[in-house]
Amino acid sequence: MKLRLLLLLLIITNVALAQDVKFARQMVDTLTSRYFWGRGYTNNGMSKAADFLVAQLKTYGVKLMDGISYKQDFSYPVNTFPGKMEVAINGIQLLPGKDFIVGPGSRGVKGQGKLVQTDSTHFVDQENRIIVSLESKLTFSVEQQAADFTLIQLDKSLQKSIPVDIKADIESKLISNFKTANICGVVKGTAKPDSVIVFTAHYDHLGGMGDKTFFPGANDNASGVTQVLSLAKYYAAHPQPYTIAFIFFAGEEAGLLGSKHFTEHPLLDLNQIRFLVNLDLEGTGVDGITVVNASVFPKEFALLKQVNEKGNYLVKVNSRGKAANSDHYFFSEKGVPAFFMYTLGGIKAYHDIYDVSSTLPMNEYEDIFHLLVNFTGGLMGKPGK
Repeated sequence: MKLRLLLLLLIITNVALAQDVKFARQMVDTLTSRYFWGRGYTNNGMSKAADFLVAQLKTYGVKLMDGISYKQDFSYPVNTFPGKMEVAINGIQLLPGKDFIVGPGSRGVKGQGKLVQTDSTHFVDQENRIIVSLESKLTFSVEQQAADFTLIQLDKSLQKSIPVDIKADIESKLISNFKTANICGVVKGTAKPDSVIVFTAHYDHLGGMGDKTFFPGANDNASGVTQVLSLAKYYAAHPQPYTIAFIFFAGEEAGLLGSKHFTEHPLLDLNQIRFLVNLDLEGTGVDGITVVNASVFPKEFALLKQVNEKGNYLVKVNSRGKAANSDHYFFSEKGVPAFFMYTLGGIKAYHDIYDVSSTLPMNEYEDIFHLLVNFTGGLMGKPGK
């Protein structure tokens, strides 16, 4: 009888874990699909992603943080590329994202001209105010303003000859008041609801560059969003002594704008936050994780390492000091104890068209989930599993 019960429990556990992995892969696949268009500034991508996250929190039974809405609205200016994205060098048409990207602050341009070499990697078409640069890697980003020139970055490994002439037709549009929202929810604590543990991740990415190319953002940061969704789903079904809160930030890629807005207009008392864990770049982990602010909060870092060693989750938990490199930063500046965790190893894709779901290993998804759940238990004084 005992053997049968043990086998049944093992089967149930394995099924539950399989469902978790299936859920995670489905979320990353969904968030990186063409429908969400890089969760950015064209094709309504960020707004679609926000609505999707709201629907997920509702399904899980996560409650409104402010009692009014899951969305905390805000806005900011951003330079976008909604239409034409055509570049030819030496008469050869180039592919957006693969052969070239535009500088995110570039103005639109339509024209052709001769390129004059200014150094080993830069070429200038003075008449059309175009700068061409040769890069080892094409890394796109977001700018809040437009310059008075156009920067075109070429993958130098694909250039077989010196750029001599250029033809470009690039459409840009500066949106002075781009409207978006942070997505916020809570699961109220059963014993100490005024003590709060917060999990955060930014759901925005780079969007599109032209009308045919978008940046999927699988590791950055569909992976972090998926882990926070997994935690929201879990804690909604398993309320804790403390309140567990979840925030999905917009505007991270434009300069941590969503987290800055939240800390300036908080929907919960920042003084009640026992700890905040920000998750970004969560899709790998073969070489472990790095924890920003580890040296700032040594007691909590020691707890995290203890939990990891007890559960044998990750090969390494690296310590890093203070850094303004993700959405934990403005919380830390307000005195909120916080970690930013990111995974290491496995893939090189970053801010490019190759950060796709199909090549994202997510090999440590389960271990990171269990590490976070048991770390949270330790913060609340519960014994680890």
